[in-house]
Amino acid sequence: MLLKIRKDLKTAMQDKDKNKLNVLRALLSQSLNASKTNSPIVTDMQMLALVRKNAAASKQAAAEFVEAGRQDLADKEAEQVRVMEEYIGEVKTVGDEEIRRVVGEVVEKLRGEAGEAKLQMGEVLKKVFSKEVLGERNVERADVARIVKEALAK
Repeated sequence: MLLKIRKDLKTAMQDKDKNKLNVLRALLSQSLNASKTNSPIVTDMQMLALVRKNAAASKQAAAEFVEAGRQDLADKEAEQVRVMEEYIGEVKTVGDEEIRRVVGEVVEKLRGEAGEAKLQMGEVLKKVFSKEVLGERNVERADVARIVKEALAK
């Protein structure tokens, strides 16, 4: 994803697309800043989380601009969100149905081992994210946590 953003940055420069250029520069800047911390962005899922975070912030800003009566700035933020959503769709993640299937299997297995003891969400998540289950696949952790919570409530 980072390579695509860099390539698209060059294209945006050539096309003189200021809005896209500003969005891509901001994303690359945040990625570079993250590389200087304890948690650098190395996977597509981490980059996807960064893009989603920025898109949410831009949506919030657009709503605030509309409230303040600044439609011009709200339109600018909406355009930035549109650019970011192009990249959000680029990364293929595991679907909800696949996650539900895997979580269901793990919960059944752990319930069989635990007997009458109540399962803890942490131990289910640990097993789901282990290498042999979902370890290396692109999956949104928040979605998995939500599905595990639903499965444990049953």
